[in-house]
Amino acid sequence: MSMKNFGRLVGTWHVTGGAEGTVTYRWLAGEQFLVQDVDLTQYGQPVTGIEVIGRLKPFGAKQPSEHVHSRYYDSQGNTFDYLYEIDGDTLTIWAGEVGSPAHYRGAFSADGNTVDGAWVYPGGGGYASTMTRTAG
Repeated sequence: MSMKNFGRLVGTWHVTGGAEGTVTYRWLAGEQFLVQDVDLTQYGQPVTGIEVIGRLKPFGAKQPSEHVHSRYYDSQGNTFDYLYEIDGDTLTIWAGEVGSPAHYRGAFSADGNTVDGAWVYPGGGGYASTMTRTAG
């Protein structure tokens, strides 16, 4: 899967559900990596940070990784690692590794301006989450 498939995330999105606020996805020069700027409130607490999304290609490697990885950095000094997939109109974000019991799965609307889905956590937890494009 090409990183170009992730271009449909580029723009600013209003997020509702278990976390509320705004996220913005933008390309770095060369369109090999997306950066997500996060400004949300979850459980009454601010959630702010950045996420860099792309294929891993260590210095000297001939090919990038098969999967699209990300690392999220928050304002509290925490980091989280994810794997991203887009299959047709389905966006899946795996926590840590593909097949993880903690993940997000959402579907793009026909016009591409809404992604409706849910975060699932081990033990039955999680929350619904909808992103609606406001610019981009």
